[in-house]
Amino acid sequence: MLQLTGSLPALVTPFVEGQLDLEAVHRLVRWHIEQGSSGVVVGGSTGESAALAVDELGALVHVAREAARGRFPVIAGTGSNVTAHAISLARTAQAEGADALLHATGFYNRPSPRQVVAHFRAIAEACPLPLLVYDVPARTGQALSLETLAEIATIPNVSGIKDATGQVAQVAHQRRRIARPFAYLSGDDASALGYMAMGGHGCISVTANIAPAACARVMALAAAGDFAAAREQHERLLPLHAALFLEPSPAGIKYAMARAGLCREELRAPLLPVEPATRAAIDEALVLAGVA
Repeated sequence: MLQLTGSLPALVTPFVEGQLDLEAVHRLVRWHIEQGSSGVVVGGSTGESAALAVDELGALVHVAREAARGRFPVIAGTGSNVTAHAISLARTAQAEGADALLHATGFYNRPSPRQVVAHFRAIAEACPLPLLVYDVPARTGQALSLETLAEIATIPNVSGIKDATGQVAQVAHQRRRIARPFAYLSGDDASALGYMAMGGHGCISVTANIAPAACARVMALAAAGDFAAAREQHERLLPLHAALFLEPSPAGIKYAMARAGLCREELRAPLLPVEPATRAAIDEALVLAGVA
């Protein structure tokens, strides 16, 4: 089973004049390895998945996999509310060398629990890669119940969850209900430390795009049981976690990364660069976090 632990940046997708900046992707993946990240997610929500074509996701996976050279896993965001499209994304990611898939529970059409299970089963049967369930009600419009997750978890290659609900107690209930190895990953930076204390294994992080070493340290300290030291580092990052979401993500993190010279601030419409007040808040938070 693929082991997914620690801090895994939900990588932004760099653009130059509307096109993928694949050189920047390669550079960022190498940098995250050096900074102590445990893997990367490409083409996820932070990677502007809704604005990517299937072949663009494939290119992102291919370049990230080349840059990683097997030193950490590359997870592909393959979320779609259309099952056939999700399968197409999954197969493209597999062909380009992804180690695992990340898939949201469905959005806009808001399928019933029975339909959600059928959706995941169809994806898993079409593509044998490890599949992470992404519970993000802020984007999908509905939360994933414990009963539905437990049923999805009986599908053999469903291997874990990214929980972006911020409800840290959920992981304890899920661990009690799912009686097999399963990766429990937070998808909410602000509550990730609490999630670890309740039995989580790591975090798929937005903030780790700009502060990878600090985020990796929080996860490592928590995994080692040193919650006092983890809390100290986490509290320095809290203002940054908040500032990056003052406007729709990933506008905030792209500003922070452009400020650091890591990639351009460019986004795909309808997203726009952040307002001056948000820039000032991010600037201040970066200083407080010690990464400015």
